[in-house]
Amino acid sequence: MAEAVATKRNEAPAPNRMGIDPIQPLLVKTSLPMVISMLVQALYNIVDSLFVARIEEDALTAVSLAFSMQNLMIAIAIGTGVGFSALVSKSLGERNFEMANKAANNAFPLYGITYLVFLVMAFTLTEPFFKAQHATDNITQYGIDYMQTVLVFSFGMLLQICLERILLSTGKTLYSMITQATGAIINCIMDPILIFGLLGAPKLGVKGAAMATIFGQIVAAALALYFNIHFNKEIHLSFKLMKLDPAVVRRIYAVGVPSIIMAAIGSVMTFGFNRILMSFTTTAAAVFGAYFKLQSFIFMPIFGINNGMVPIVAYNYGARNKHRVLETIKYAAIYAVAIMLAGLVLFETIPGPLLKFYDASPEMLTIGIPALRIIATHFLIAGASIMMSSSFQALGNGVYSMIVSIMRQLVALLPAAYLLSLTGNLNNIWWSFPIAEIVSFLVCCFFMRKIIRDKLNFEDAPVIPEAAAKVETPTEEA
Repeated sequence: MAEAVATKRNEAPAPNRMGIDPIQPLLVKTSLPMVISMLVQALYNIVDSLFVARIEEDALTAVSLAFSMQNLMIAIAIGTGVGFSALVSKSLGERNFEMANKAANNAFPLYGITYLVFLVMAFTLTEPFFKAQHATDNITQYGIDYMQTVLVFSFGMLLQICLERILLSTGKTLYSMITQATGAIINCIMDPILIFGLLGAPKLGVKGAAMATIFGQIVAAALALYFNIHFNKEIHLSFKLMKLDPAVVRRIYAVGVPSIIMAAIGSVMTFGFNRILMSFTTTAAAVFGAYFKLQSFIFMPIFGINNGMVPIVAYNYGARNKHRVLETIKYAAIYAVAIMLAGLVLFETIPGPLLKFYDASPEMLTIGIPALRIIATHFLIAGASIMMSSSFQALGNGVYSMIVSIMRQLVALLPAAYLLSLTGNLNNIWWSFPIAEIVSFLVCCFFMRKIIRDKLNFEDAPVIPEAAAKVETPTEEA
C-alpha cells in the first residue's frame, strides 16, 4: 500500500490544460467559475452592509471605517496566496512537482503566524484605530464590536484563502467557485438572523454581521479542504511538509511581499481618505463605504478574470511559451474593460437607486449621487490596469505591481484628495480617483513594455508530443 502511494506521488501527472488548450476558451473556462464566485461574494458584501445600514447610519459608518483594518488582514492573506500559488503554478509548468508541493504546504504555517499577529491586534489596537479616524463614541463602539469579532475568528478566513489558492494554482477553479459561493450564501442567510435576532437567535447587531461572515468562512474552508484532499491530484497536503523552508519562503514572498504591500497601501489610502471625509461630515464616510461595497459588484468579476489569468500566465511562463503568455493577458484585459463598461453605465445612470440599497438619507443621496458619477469615470482604464498589474505578479515581477499601487494610491490619490479638500467643496475630492487611475495606467503601460522586452525575450518552447496529442483529443474536465 505504502509503495503504491509513493509510486503515485513520484509519477508525473498528465499534461496540464493550462499549457495546451486554446487560450480564449481556456481563459473563459478557467475564469467563469471565479467570476460567478466573485459576483456572489460581491452580492454578500452588498447584503452585509445593507442590513447593517438598517440599524442606523452610524453602524454603516463604523463598518466603513473598519474596512481599512479588515483589508490589511485580507491583504496579507491574499498576498501570501499570490506568492505561493504563483510558485506552485510556475513549478508545475516546469514539471518540478517537488517544489510545487513544498510551496503549497509551506503556506499553512505562514497563515498560522498571520492569525496570531491579528489576534493580538484585536485586543490592543481596535479602539485607538477608530479614535484616530475622529469617530464619535457611538461609531467607535459599533466598530469595536464588529472589528474584534472579525479579528478573533479570522482563522476561518485565512484557512479559506489558503486552501482556495491551492485549488486556483492547479486550475481547479470550479471547486474554488463552489467553496466561495457556499460561504457567501451562508453569510447572506445568517446576516438578518444574527443582526436582528430572527428565528429565536440572539439580536447581535453589527457583531451579528461579523459572526455571519465568520460562520460562512469556516464552512467554506472545510469544503475547500475536502476538495483539495479528494480532487486535487497535483498537490499533496502533508503535515510533514508543513514546516517552514527558508528557501521556499523567500521565493513565496519575493512575489508575495510586493502584493501584500500593494494591498496594504489600499488600507493606508482608505484610512487617510476617511480622515479627510470625516473632517466634512460622517455621512461622507458612509457614502465612501457604500461606494466600496457597490463597486465590488463591478470589480469582483474583474478579480475573477484575474484569478483565472494568473495561473495560465505563470504556467506558460514556466513552460517558456511567450505567445500564450501575451495572448492570455490581451484577452483578460479585453474582458475586464467590457465588464467595466457595464459598471460605468450603471453608476452614471442609476446612482440614486444604488444608494437606496443602504437606506440612504436625503443628505447621503445629496453627497453620494455626484460622488458615484465622478468616481465611475475611471472604470474603463482601471480594468486594463488591473490585468497588466496582475500579469507582473504572475511573471515574478511583483515589485512592479507594488510600484503601480504606490503611485496610484499614495503618490496620486491621497495627495490629490487632500489638495482638492482645501477647496472646501466635498464633490471635488472624488475627482482624485480618476486622476490617480490615469497615473496608474501610464505606469502600467511603461512596465508592460519593459517586461515584454526584458523578461519575455525568448522563443516559444516546442510543444511536447504528449501535449499535442492532448490538443487533438481533450479529455480532462474543467
